Formats: sequence, C-alpha cells, structure tokens
Amino acid sequence: MIIPGSASQSLAAALATELDEPLASVEYESFADGELLARAPDVSGERAVVVAATDSARAHVELLQLQEVADRHFAEVVTVIPYMGYARQDQAFRDGEPVSARAVARAVSTGTDRVLTVNPHEPGVCDFFTVPCGAVDAAPMLAEPLPSLDDPLFLAPDEGATALAETVRDSYGGGETDHFVKERNYDTGEVSMTPAAAETAGRDVVLVDDIIATGGTMSSAISQLADPREVFVTCVHPMLAKNARTRLATAGVTAVYGTDTLERPVSSVSAAPAIAERL
Repeated sequence: MIIPGSASQSLAAALATELDEPLASVEYESFADGELLARAPDVSGERAVVVAATDSARAHVELLQLQEVADRHFAEVVTVIPYMGYARQDQAFRDGEPVSARAVARAVSTGTDRVLTVNPHEPGVCDFFTVPCGAVDAAPMLAEPLPSLDDPLFLAPDEGATALAETVRDSYGGGETDHFVKERNYDTGEVSMTPAAAETAGRDVVLVDDIIATGGTMSSAISQLADPREVFVTCVHPMLAKNARTRLATAGVTAVYGTDTLERPVSSVSAAPAIAERL
C-alpha cells in the first residue's frame, strides 16, 4: 500500500498506478495549538510505502506520524523521500552548527526498514541513515518534456553537476555538455560565476541542476550566456521559493521543467517510474 504525505499526493498516486498497489486515503489535520495529525485509517498489509517529501517542518512531522502508523499495521515499511529537506546541511559549515542532515536521517530511520531518496544534493547523506538507504536517479526523466532543440548545449551550473547534465543530454539523444565555475561565500551567501568555455551564440541552451531554490544561481548563470537562441531550465527538485520563477522568466528563460519530487506548476514529468524500479 502507498501512503502519501500531504506534499507528495500526486507522486504517490502515480507510484500506486506504476506499481498497481492501493493508495491509502490519508487525512491531514491541524489543531489550534499548531500541532499536526496525519491519520491513515483502515490500512494493513505486508508492505507500506510511505511517500513524503520533507520540504517543511510540517512535512517532517507528518512523515514521522505516517511511519508510526505504518509500523503498527504492516510487516515492512519502506520510506520514500522524494525531496529530502536539510540534505544540503550535510556538514557543520561554522562552529556550533548541527549536521542537520544527519539529525533528520536518524529520526526517519527509527520508523522504517529502508529508505529511498531521489537525487540527494549530497549523495553522502544516505550514509547518515541507520537503515539501508539508496538514491534514485530521476535525472533521465528531465529530457522527456524538452522540445526539439537546435544544436543543444546542456550546461551545469558547476562542475559537480556535470554528470547530471550528461545524463539529461544522453537521455535526450545528443548535444554538448559544459559547466560553469562557481564560488560560494558561505558567510554572505553570495555566488560568483565564471562563464563556461562553450560557445552559446545561436544555439539552444539547457541549464541542468538537481535543485532550484531561489533561482539566484541559475539567473546568474544565464546572464553569462552569449546570445543563445533559447534558454531552458531543467531540475529534479523545483523548489522555486519566493519569486524564483519570476527571476528566471526575467532572465530570459523560455521554460522550466522539473519532476514531481516537489509538486509545483513546472512539475511536468513524474519520478514515479524511477522510484518504482527500486521498489
């Protein structure tokens, strides 16, 4: 049985269809004192798959509650975290800071037999879980919504995302890849970027990243491009916080494509098939 968190209802439904398994009808309630309750009545069976993106404090609490229900009614509990909140806090960047990813992983581990998470920003966060944890790669799906491109260049915002750009390029079926050189000041949050060496004039450019949060990094990258034909943005996790979508449009982006690991208007492709293969 597939048990959805409130932030992952569409993905959970797609996964239930993909696996031909029943989808639990979960009720979500908020009390006057701010406490939450995720209720999954009439559930039981051999295996529960709890599907919950943890993009907020509320979502984290919901996940723990749904795991507790599943643990009492199913022989096996698998937790799917399409988007893992705090995954970018995989180390203490300054003195006195917690390793938040480890704290979250330990909490989630108490209520499940194993975990799957989709394209974590730092793959090493899987090691923080005290139960088996695997990373699902949904990046190949990002090629599906792309239109027919003219001499495409698949650009990663930094060298670490180059493999992601290559994955999307290979899934698309052709094109060149390159990356920007990026330096981040963790004290100020400012990001400086050095233009890539690839020629962009007159060709379609596809910027590829695992997550777009505020759109600042992508907007900076786009400003460094020399007269591209059109610019498209693809990402696994379309967080698009605050005015990120507007910032990208203002920067000249033709379209933004993401998966449903975070359910947003730009979630044009589902990660469900990739997750189903690992279940």
